[in-house]
This record gives sequence, structure tokens and C-alpha cells, in this order.
Amino acid sequence: PGFRWVLAKGMAQFQEVMRQQLESSMHVELENLLSTAKGADIEVCRKDFEGFEKLFHRFLQVKGPSVEWTKINRPPEDSIQPYEKIRGLPTSVSESLNKLAVVKLNGGLGTSMGCKGPKSLISVRSENTFLDLTVQQIEHLNKKYNTDVPLVLMNSFNTDEDTKKILQKYTHHRVKIHTFNQSRYPRINKESLLPVPEDVGMVGEGSDGWYPPGHGDIYASFYASGLLEQLLAEGKEYIFVSNIDNLGATVDLHILNHLVSQPNGKRCEFVMEVTDKTRADVKGGTLIQYDGKLRLLEIAQVPKAHVDEFKSVSKFKIFNTNNLWISLAAIKRLQEKNEMDMEIIVNPKTLNGGLNVIQLETAVGAAIKCFDNALGINVPRSRFLPVKTTSDLLLVMSNLYRLEAGSLTMSEKREFPTTPHVKLGSSFTKVQEYLTRFESIPDMLELDHLTVSGDVTFGKNVSLKGTVIIIANHGDRIDIPAGSMLENKIVSGNLRILDH
Repeated sequence: PGFRWVLAKGMAQFQEVMRQQLESSMHVELENLLSTAKGADIEVCRKDFEGFEKLFHRFLQVKGPSVEWTKINRPPEDSIQPYEKIRGLPTSVSESLNKLAVVKLNGGLGTSMGCKGPKSLISVRSENTFLDLTVQQIEHLNKKYNTDVPLVLMNSFNTDEDTKKILQKYTHHRVKIHTFNQSRYPRINKESLLPVPEDVGMVGEGSDGWYPPGHGDIYASFYASGLLEQLLAEGKEYIFVSNIDNLGATVDLHILNHLVSQPNGKRCEFVMEVTDKTRADVKGGTLIQYDGKLRLLEIAQVPKAHVDEFKSVSKFKIFNTNNLWISLAAIKRLQEKNEMDMEIIVNPKTLNGGLNVIQLETAVGAAIKCFDNALGINVPRSRFLPVKTTSDLLLVMSNLYRLEAGSLTMSEKREFPTTPHVKLGSSFTKVQEYLTRFESIPDMLELDHLTVSGDVTFGKNVSLKGTVIIIANHGDRIDIPAGSMLENKIVSGNLRILDH
């Protein structure tokens, strides 16, 4: 055993030396990169690189999976409250609202939907973009309750310029808009573990050498921007954070009231809105009890052998909507004490030239374990309405929802509260293509399930009910005639309607 111990000790020392070497090589490379920066960029890059080196250091320390499966427990009963239980409106709504700022995660591009530029600028409903709807919602609150709830956008280097251009159109709206940028980190060569970019420029070859490190970056970037201090000085106590493409993430006065009405010692510093899993949500992160703390468990952290168990709807019943309510004072405290700890997500990518890289990311919800009195609230499904695909877009553009003051709510004409299951095939992936295939959006009030595959178009005023499956085989085309009513139908083969 003595020999084995020496061997193990030697191995550990060797690994430590290797780690130090990798860190110092990385440091040298980053210094070289920094020397290519000019003017105001120097300070920004230096800040970014400091954060990146911390993350890289933690990445090298991590051994094996970040969770031990046997230590995972279901969260205790009182740590996830049903929404019904916390319902209650504040005595003074305006007083509560004035303690709030709304933060939207606006770092993403519309690429997955075939659009250029920021995803938040895609039109989702009667010419309104995600950003328009957000501004309308907050403006409505500020007018109705005579308050001053500001909107804060966390942009990335991918979205900042385009977003700022568009913000001018809201100058006369009753909502103050602030922006800050998340960090810009270098991608890492998978083999050498050295940074990919050769200079800090974003143009040409170098541009795919950089990435925004996930929304967990919000804490450090928000703090570094000075905006957190500014909001605290204005008397703000909480931020409501959500993805800008989640149309269900509106300011909820009941949750806000629950937060501000707690006595001081019991103040809840972090609320995560969760909702019941359906078969469509098997990949969503879930809340667990781990080492005595509430913790977010993401599919990326689950050991291969347990992925099926993670996906089961019976063991892990809820998932994270990424609607979060977080105490500003607590973020400040954790940042200053350097106690914000989030698991690192290693995201492998292959660049256009075939180079294998990794990017190190963190998730905003993973910090839940650092906050005091953290709480999950099991909210209605209607607070989770993300638009990730044109299938989602079809739902929110249809008569299933009505739009009021920037908020989408399920139409009362729909008999049952569930959302239909819509699967549009690859001919519908890009927003532009999708729009040309519908002369008008079908009536979907009584739809349960729609699958469309192949070259299919829809005429005006089509009505879809029950389960409708439309499949045009390769080389065929199906034009659904104007005014058709399809109820529990399978349509296949070839149906062309040509202008005469």
C-alpha cells in the first residue's frame, strides 16, 4: 500500500504541475491577445480576461462529474411552494413595483429560426417583436400603477449594436431602458487548451474565436457595469430575470408581493419559477436537494448512466422556467465576497474550418445554492411560453392567444387549458419560409395535435381541429384549399391548387 500511496501522491503532484503549466500558458497567450487591443477596448478586454481566467482555473480543478448521483435528494416539501399558496396582492402595488427592475436576457441571435440579428427583434404577433411586447408590458404597469419599473437588457457582443439602434424608438415610452453587456470570452482549442483567437478583433477569421459565456455571467457583468449599484441607489430591491423569448414571463404581482412582504430575517433572496414537466420538457433543468441546499440539476451534469432517470416525469416532476426573482443586495454581497459558485458547463463545438473547440459556460439558475432562503414556486404552465421554433411561433400567432397590453393569454374560447402539440417539418424552419406557407394563420382553437411534413401550403381561413397530420412525400406538394376545415384528418399524397 505504501508504494501505491506514493504513486497516487506522485500522480496528484504531476496533475497539479500540469494544471499550473496549462494556466501559465493560458495567461501568456491572454497577455499576447491583450496587447492587440486598442483604446477603450483594453480595459474591457482586461476585465473579461480576468473573469475568464477564474473560470478556466475552476475548469482545470474539476475532477469528474459535478454531482454524485447517490447524494441527490428530492427537495423538501416546503422548498417548492405551489403558486396558489403564495397568492395575495400587496396593500400598495405601486410601492412594491417601485422596488423592482425587470431584466431580460437578450444575448441570443435568431439563427435557429433562420433570422439575422438579435432574436428579440423577430416579429411574433401583429408586427410586434419580443422587445416591443416587453416594453408594452412594463409601460402598461408603469401607467396603471404610476410607477417607475425600469427594463434592463443583458446584451452580448452579438446583439448589442443592433439592439441599441432599435432602442431609440422607445424614447417616448414610459419605461427607462438600460443595457449592459455580458462578457466576451475566447473559445479554447480542445487539444492544446489554449485560446483560439489571435487578436481581439471581431472581424473576418477571428470572429468565431469568441463566445458569450452563458447567462450565468449576469452576476459578474451586471455588478461590473455599475448598473447594480445604480439600481440599489434608486431603491430597487429585486430583479425579475427571464429569457426575452419566453412570452409567458410577465411581472407577477403575487410573487413580487410574496418577496417584499417577508420579515427581514426571513427575506427570500432567490425565487425560481418551476412548472410541471410534460413529455416535451424532459431536457429541462430540475430542482434537487444536495448537501442540504436547493440546487439546479441540468441534463449536462447528469452521468450518462442516469440520463433516462433524469428525463423521467415521475422522479423529477418539475423543471426550471428560467423566470427568476433575485435580491440585488444579495448579488452585491456574493460578488464582493467572491462566493458566487456555479457549475461549469463545458460546451463542445466544431468551428467552420473543422477545429474542435470548447467553450466554458455557466447558467444563471445554478447560483440558487448560494442564496439564503431560496425558494421554488410551482407556477402555472402559462408562465412558460418560449418561442424557440416556428412551431412555437404558429401557436402564439394564432387565435389560441389574445394580446393585451403586451401580454399573451390563452383565449377563453379554448375549451381546455392545454396547448396543442405542433410539429412543423423542415420546410418551415426559417421564419421567412414559414410565413410564405400560410396565407393566413389557421383557426386552431380546437386543435390537439398538428404534424406537417414536406412541401405544404395553407390557404386563407383554414380551420384545424383534433389531430391533423399532413404529409407531402418527396417531390409532391399539398396545398390546403382556402376555407378548408380539417378535423381528425390525415392528408397525404399530392394536392396542387394553381392560379388559373
